[in-house]
Amino acid sequence: MEHQTKEAIEQIVQNLKLAQTANGSWDYPFDTGISTDAYMIILLRTLQINDEDFILQLTERIWSKQEANGAWKLFYDEGSGNLSTTVEAYYSLLYSGYVNKDNNRLQAAKSFIIENGGIEKSFIFTKIMLSLTGQYSSPFHFPLPVEMILLPSSFPINFYDFSVFGRANLAPIMILSATKYSKKTNRSPNLSDLFVSREDDFFKWKQTRETKRLFSTIEQGITSLLGLPQHIHSLAIHRAKQYMLNRIEPDGTFYSYFSSTLLMIFALLSLGYSKKDQIIINAIKGLKTMKCKIDDHTHVQYTTANVWNTSLISYVLKEADLSSTDLIVAKANQYLIRRQQYKYGDWLIHNPIGLPGGWGFSNINTINPDVDDTTASLRAFSQIVPANLSFRYAWDKGIQWVLSMQNDDGGWPAFEKNVDKKWLNLLPIEGGRFLLTDPSSADLTGRTLEFLGNYTNIPKIHAVIKRGVDWLLQNQENDGSWYGRWGICYIYGTWAAITGLIASGITPKEKAIGKAKNWLHEIQNKDGGWGESCKSDLNESYIPLGASNLTQTAWALDSLIMISDKPTPEIQAGITYLLKSYDKKDWTTNYPVGQGMGGGLYIHYHSYQFIFPLLALIHYRKKYE
Repeated sequence: MEHQTKEAIEQIVQNLKLAQTANGSWDYPFDTGISTDAYMIILLRTLQINDEDFILQLTERIWSKQEANGAWKLFYDEGSGNLSTTVEAYYSLLYSGYVNKDNNRLQAAKSFIIENGGIEKSFIFTKIMLSLTGQYSSPFHFPLPVEMILLPSSFPINFYDFSVFGRANLAPIMILSATKYSKKTNRSPNLSDLFVSREDDFFKWKQTRETKRLFSTIEQGITSLLGLPQHIHSLAIHRAKQYMLNRIEPDGTFYSYFSSTLLMIFALLSLGYSKKDQIIINAIKGLKTMKCKIDDHTHVQYTTANVWNTSLISYVLKEADLSSTDLIVAKANQYLIRRQQYKYGDWLIHNPIGLPGGWGFSNINTINPDVDDTTASLRAFSQIVPANLSFRYAWDKGIQWVLSMQNDDGGWPAFEKNVDKKWLNLLPIEGGRFLLTDPSSADLTGRTLEFLGNYTNIPKIHAVIKRGVDWLLQNQENDGSWYGRWGICYIYGTWAAITGLIASGITPKEKAIGKAKNWLHEIQNKDGGWGESCKSDLNESYIPLGASNLTQTAWALDSLIMISDKPTPEIQAGITYLLKSYDKKDWTTNYPVGQGMGGGLYIHYHSYQFIFPLLALIHYRKKYE
C-alpha cells in the first residue's frame, strides 16, 4: 500500500501543477448546475442582446443535464427532479428561440411541471424572475418594504441585521417590488399553460401571529421617520440604489454574485436606466467573464472560486513537501498576496474595531472578505512569513482581522459578526435561514481553530481559543456529529470540528471526540468510503448518499487519521477506497458537496476531487508510513 499511496500522491500533485493558470491561481469551475445558464439566456433575451453563439452554447449545456423523465435536478438523488430548476430550464430554452413547445423533450418537462403543482410551486427566486419578465398578470409583492432600508441601526429591526449575502439580493428585490417592474419582449414565451391553480395566489405570503407582530414593528419604525410618505419612499429607493452602486466590483458585478448582479440590472432598469447605460453594459460583461467550460459545455458560474481554490491547493502542495521556493507554489502565493483586501466593507458595521486585511472568495472581489478564505490564504503561505517582510505584514493584518471577527457566542461566521437575530427566522421567505443569517458554524469555527492552533503562537489557553472550543463542544449533535453550513453537511462539519479541537489542545480521549469517532465508524460504507446526501441540509439530520464520494471520504478519513495513533481497520478501508477511486469518473465524482442555499443552490467544486483525497493520503503517509 505504501507504494500505491506514494504513486497516487505524485499523480494528483502532477495534475494540480499542470492546471495552474498563468497568473498563479487555479480556476477550477464553481459549478452550480444550470440555473445561472438559464437566467443568463432570459436576461440577454429580455435586454434584446442577441449574442447567438453564447445563447446557443448555454442551451446545449442545459439540454445536456436533462433527465430521462424530462426534468432537471439539483443533485443526483433528488427524487424524480427539481420543479424550480425544470421551470427555469423550460423557460430559458423556449426564450432562446432554438426550441419550440412541440419539442418532445420540452413536452416531457412540461408534464413534470404540471404533475408537481405547476410553476406557482417554484422556489422564491424562480418566482421573482418569472414575475420580472412578465409571466404574471400582476407584479410580485415582497413582504419587506423598501423603506426598511432607512431604519437606523439602533432600531431593533433594520436592514443591516440581514447577512451581506441577504442584503445584496434584498436591496434590488425591494426596489423591484416598490416599482412593480416587469418587462416582456416580442420573443417572450407564454407560460400560462404551466399554471395549475390561480396565478393571483402566486405571491401570497404566509402570516402567523409572530410575523404579523414583526411586520407591525417594521411599519411602526417607518411611520416614525420624519418626512412625507412619498418623500420617504423616494429616499428609500435612492438609498437602496446607492447601496448597490457603491458595491460594484471592478468587473462591473455587484459583489461578484450572479443573482445580485442580475437583480441589480433589473432594478436599475425599473428606475429608468437605459439598457445601454455603462453600468448595465459593464454588469453584463462581468457576468460573461464568469463563464467557463465543463465537459465541453459553456457554464456561467454563480461566482468564481479562484482565491479559494488557490489557497487550498497551495496549502496541500506544501503538505506534499513542495518547497515554498518551488515556482508553482511561489506563483500561487504571489497571487494570494495580491488578493488581500485593504478596503473597509460591510463587515465594519458589526465589527467597528476591526481593520481590513481579509481575503474574499472570487478572483475579482475587493470589498467582501470572509473568514474561511482568510485563514485558508494565511495557511497557504505560512511557511514563508518569517523570512519575508511583505508576507509578514499581510500575515499580521489577516490574523488581526480573523480574531476581530469572532462572534460573541465564541464561534466564527463567514462574512459578518453577530448577524444571527432570531427574528430573521420568522420572515416567510423560502431559504431564509440560509439567505438572511450568518451564524457561527462548525465548519468556520473548526477550521479557524485549526489554523490558530497549528499555525500561530496563540496559546491554547487563550480566551479566543477557549471560547471557540466551548462553542464547538456546546453545538455537537446528539449522535456525535457537527453540522457544516457551507458543505454537505455533517461529515463536513465533523471533519472541521475534529481538526479544530485537536489543534486547540483537546485530546482524542475526550468524550466529544470519541462520540464523533463512533459516528464516523457507524456511517462508513461497506466499500470503505463515506457519502452524504444533499438532503441532509433541509432534513437537518444526516442522510446517507447510498454510495461513496471521494471528497466526503477524504474528510472522514482525515478526521480519523487526526485522532488515531495507529491505522485502524476503518482507516485502512478508507485508504483502500481512495486508492481505487481517486481517478474514477461517475455520478459521484460530479456530486455537489458544497451548499450556498439549502434547497436552491448546491456547489460542485471541481478542485475538491484532487485537494481533499490528496490531503488525506499525505496525512496518512506522514503519520503511519
